[in-house]
Amino acid sequence: MIVLLSIKPEYADKIFSGKKKFEFRKSIFKNTDIEKVVVYASSPVQKVIGEFTIADILNDDIEKIWNKTAHYSGITKDFYLSYFANKEKAYAIKIGKTKRYRQARNLSDYNLRFAPQSFAYIPTI
Repeated sequence: MIVLLSIKPEYADKIFSGKKKFEFRKSIFKNTDIEKVVVYASSPVQKVIGEFTIADILNDDIEKIWNKTAHYSGITKDFYLSYFANKEKAYAIKIGKTKRYRQARNLSDYNLRFAPQSFAYIPTI
């Protein structure tokens, strides 16, 4: 199974440049068979720009996750802490092999009409 994640373009670019090796989430997919993430770069790009495999999913106390991921977080600690404000746990998707598409794709290529707020399950292509 594959999920499509909505990610801000600046962070999506860092994923594909190798500067960001963790994608942070407040909640994670219920389906544990997810092997690949398709990246939807949100506004203003609004295109699917690539994909990556999931190497691991970390789940722990917010401070512990930051300590494990800070070097390749692609964000500042202040941004991280504000993102997880009022949360006890953090999820960090460890990014495996990345593939940036030569040509960006539309959501309609995945039978989606709207970008998900967080993620959407999509069928294997």
